Amino acid sequence: MRGYFVTGTGTEVGKTVVAAALARAIAASGTTVAVFKPAVTGLVDTGEPDHELLRRAAGSDQSDEEIAPYRYAPPASPHLAAELAGEEIDPRRLLAAARAAGERAGALVCEGVGGLLVPLAPGCSVRDLAAEIGLPLVIAAPPGLGTINHTLLTLESAGNAGLAVAAVVLTPWPERPTQIERSNRETIAELGGVTVEVLPPLDLSDPESWPALAPPPPG
Repeated sequence: MRGYFVTGTGTEVGKTVVAAALARAIAASGTTVAVFKPAVTGLVDTGEPDHELLRRAAGSDQSDEEIAPYRYAPPASPHLAAELAGEEIDPRRLLAAARAAGERAGALVCEGVGGLLVPLAPGCSVRDLAAEIGLPLVIAAPPGLGTINHTLLTLESAGNAGLAVAAVVLTPWPERPTQIERSNRETIAELGGVTVEVLPPLDLSDPESWPALAPPPPG
């Protein structure tokens, strides 16, 4: 498969926005894009669910089931949300769904849940699934204080599992970054040995206004 697996340094750090921007940029290059997220939680919250934003950004006609095989109302870790629903997430189903999505398009953009070590099921973390899918990682992280430690830990976790990292994306990147934010970008790039991109706040209702975050994925 060609594409990216978007993870983050934690929750609410911009993973869905980064994944949507990637999907949009790749689709704009003329490549068909499929999107995938192993589980969506927090459907009781207001606003557009993650899988719907990803589908809209990619211009995909995938069904909810094809994009996110498991969808839950409580805003909880996937393994707990599944337990509350009286079921257990099946990693084999996730891998099969991701591969099926990737086979039907020129590129696949996957978005993880939380960070790499978030459990999906007993014995299976987001990192385990990412390793099975085998796409390079894009790590979403906030630009402010504390992000150096969180991002370097995520890079270390990825490296321990043999996962390649295409880039770190700091978001939302302000129009006038502070000295701390500029230093964070430089320090993560130097200590992590990784490309660090930035993504400004996006108007999620207007994908045409989004900047191109990356070129088409590697072959």
